[in-house]
Amino acid sequence: MRLAVYAFCVFALVLLLVGLRELLFGFGENRCSMTYMYEYPQYRRVQLPKRVARQYPSYGLYLYGEGAYAQETRGLKLTGAPVLFLPGNAGSYKQARSLGSVALNLDRRIHMNVFTIDFNEELVAFYGGSLRRQTQFLHESIKAILRLYKYRPDPPTGVVLVGHSMGGVVARALFTLARFNPRLVSLIITQASPHQAPVLSLDPYILEFYSTVRYHWATHAEDLRNVTVLSVGGGYLDFQVRSGLTALSCPIDDLNKMSAVATAVPRTWLSTDHISIVWCKELVLATVRAFFDLIELETGQFTESPEKRMSVLNYHFFRHPVLQPGGAQDAPVTFSAPPEAWKEVNTLRLFYSAPKEAQVMYFLFALSSRRKAYSHFHCRSNSMVMTSWLYGCTQMSGSMCVQAVDLSSHAELLPAYKAVTVKISEFLSVSHLIIDASNPSGTKFILECELQREESLTVSVQVPHVLSFGLTVSDISINSSGLLHTLQLQDFHQVYQAFRITIMSNCKTTKDRLPSVYRLRVPWFREDFFDTASIPSVSDIYSMLHTSRPDNASSALLQLHTAPNCQYNVSIRTSFPKVLGQILRFYGPVLPVYSAVVLLLMIRAQLSSIKRSGHPAGMQECLSKSLQLHKLELPILLLLLLLKQSWFQDVWSSLGLPAVDSLLNSVEDLSQDPKAFVQEWPRIVSPLLCVLCSAIAFWGSAVLRVFVFLLSFFLAPLHRPSVSRDCGTLRLHSQILLIIFLSVLGGVTCGALALMVSSLLHLYRVLRLQMTERSLSHALNLAPQKASQKSENGFRASDGHSEVKECNDSPLLTESVLQDVRDDLQLHFSLSILLILTMMLTVPSLIHWRHNLRYWVHLDPDPCWPHVVPLLISSVLLINCNTDTLLRSKLMLNLTLRLLLPLCVGMLAFCPLHIYRVTYFLSAALTLLVCSCYF
Repeated sequence: MRLAVYAFCVFALVLLLVGLRELLFGFGENRCSMTYMYEYPQYRRVQLPKRVARQYPSYGLYLYGEGAYAQETRGLKLTGAPVLFLPGNAGSYKQARSLGSVALNLDRRIHMNVFTIDFNEELVAFYGGSLRRQTQFLHESIKAILRLYKYRPDPPTGVVLVGHSMGGVVARALFTLARFNPRLVSLIITQASPHQAPVLSLDPYILEFYSTVRYHWATHAEDLRNVTVLSVGGGYLDFQVRSGLTALSCPIDDLNKMSAVATAVPRTWLSTDHISIVWCKELVLATVRAFFDLIELETGQFTESPEKRMSVLNYHFFRHPVLQPGGAQDAPVTFSAPPEAWKEVNTLRLFYSAPKEAQVMYFLFALSSRRKAYSHFHCRSNSMVMTSWLYGCTQMSGSMCVQAVDLSSHAELLPAYKAVTVKISEFLSVSHLIIDASNPSGTKFILECELQREESLTVSVQVPHVLSFGLTVSDISINSSGLLHTLQLQDFHQVYQAFRITIMSNCKTTKDRLPSVYRLRVPWFREDFFDTASIPSVSDIYSMLHTSRPDNASSALLQLHTAPNCQYNVSIRTSFPKVLGQILRFYGPVLPVYSAVVLLLMIRAQLSSIKRSGHPAGMQECLSKSLQLHKLELPILLLLLLLKQSWFQDVWSSLGLPAVDSLLNSVEDLSQDPKAFVQEWPRIVSPLLCVLCSAIAFWGSAVLRVFVFLLSFFLAPLHRPSVSRDCGTLRLHSQILLIIFLSVLGGVTCGALALMVSSLLHLYRVLRLQMTERSLSHALNLAPQKASQKSENGFRASDGHSEVKECNDSPLLTESVLQDVRDDLQLHFSLSILLILTMMLTVPSLIHWRHNLRYWVHLDPDPCWPHVVPLLISSVLLINCNTDTLLRSKLMLNLTLRLLLPLCVGMLAFCPLHIYRVTYFLSAALTLLVCSCYF
């Protein structure tokens, strides 16, 4: 049995490590270019009104500057367009230097003033008590910034906000303030901001904050339509905030709310981690270029037109067509080229390599005879000159086009070339398509165009099942006769799917071939992924999703921009390591809940062993007996089925019971798919999380046991040798005084601090038992004890209510005493692990309190107070608990054994979305244990 448990724990640990490796290191290195400062950066503090400074002593507002500009703005006489950067969780106001430096030096004809807020590097992603304060200070900062421009004849009417991480959430929360004027902010750009939900819900304040923001933007959607919001996610390198959380929850018809992943942003096409998204040069350039295009040259301020904001952001962050934003598209175009510059293409495909000599060249594709046979026209060129190059001729004169319309806005930029695909049926008034292949500067480039039949270039491929473990392969061969092929990946639409797609290209000749571009396209979210490959080559693409499909409309697509007359072999197989990585990416935040459940089940197994044999079972036996998954899953499954009945919902609501945090609903992407519940995904993930958390509990306790064993050696010289099981216990009046002290400490300072002290006191009891166990073992090895012999110091039995027992208060030195000490050590070690887990869940509020200790002593609001009081009382009273007192309490021990399992089910039902509730359930469990020890 022991060998089987070890094998199981090793297997679970391997699964966990493989998943962690894929989550943290499975996507290569960060390929972002570093943004360097042009000159030494300086941050000039902006004086705020005394009322604001007194109310927010830990916050500050700064103006970024460098070099001569920093000297010019010493008096804060500003003339530029104001931009305000908001740092995120534990973020520094100095992170604005990348945005500020590029904004100051990229185009000196247009001037921007970049401000930044110091939020004192608060952990607002884990402690939500200061989110409201940050929002209010942001409002005061915006008013202070606008006051700096009051002397100007045309002062700015608003400020553009750039928010990183939780700073983006605070920016949207600004509109929930009662006295905030929405006209002060018309554009918000957020970077890796979790708009959908908090990453970890460790206190009720952060959930309340999110609920307020979500409700306001949903109920005031019409009033906020003129506010433009762009959210950019980092991609798979950002394991702190997965990109699915960065999507904006807004009406579909509200085009001013846009979301994208960095891998899909033109001229970026790469993933960023959570910090590098701030300084990634590719993204910073896209942001600053968009700002330059949004500034009106007449006023020097940001445009107030929502249509222009949307056009500019679409240009820089989505399609990046050749035609500049705001360019005239409807005006007719006339040509003055000589007749010899025009050449009509009579074939279906065009390949043209421009010479080094400058020349004017136009290619004509007649459409009148090809409308029925062909549906699309596709063209690409590796010339990155951003000028119009595709036209639709509306008036011909012989072999020349006299008048045309510009169709270049349909183009988009790909990593290796610019490409355009137009639907022929949408241009009935166009007789010819014109490709401008002129190279006035003598630059050499390649142009490839063709007429396409959509049905012949789109192939459906069934992806392997997620549980095929890579053994099943979907193969397809494409004999490329065209430039663009689309593989429709059937049933690839869920976040738990992960595939390795291998593309092998083979061409007879590679001369003058443009590279192949492979694009994973997701129709329901802008999370496209690009890969560029030479010819011939073998490319491996790992394909996952950031969001699940919201409906049954489509599946993911794999677009292959191929070379003509080449063969492409595509094989698709499930990548099980990537599946584990996806599980941890989406369900990693609920691991503390499952860890608490596993630990509580192991303590339940120990109590059952005490009741049965008088001795607590070891970790291996407890683990083998505690993981009875059917006892956890079936009640939750039954509850979810009952909640689908209207009468049960009415009864549930009338009792004031909270909503069920089922595992399915813990990922918002799956909540819109009712069929997902009957599929294998929710049924598999929950047991798998139990398996992973069993490895965490088993090996974590093993590491802690080694730590306690080693620490006991260092503390042993500070204590007299002991052979009593009661060493480290407290008298009743000492326990009462300690409970009062801890309660006062938690009420005056921070509840998490009191909980940490109580957990350390209980750990001290474990250390004393560990030292007693070693002393007793050593004494018995040196002098085997006779049953009737007493020590020379006159050891006596303990009544359980004495002061901290010294080494001379010991019972008879026998093997039974050693066994009692080992039993108590086993019991208290498990309880100490449970208390340490509870303490870890409250550490963020403790860190926030310590970080702001110079400003205030009392943490307000305190998520732990007064809910932590029962936990403090239980942890102190359990110090004197031992196996004998538990055995004497038959009734309460039986009741505790019966109630611990429902508490575990309750944690799985009500804690995945509200992790802070774990402390409530553990407090109830420890209270039952206290009752079993004393009653």
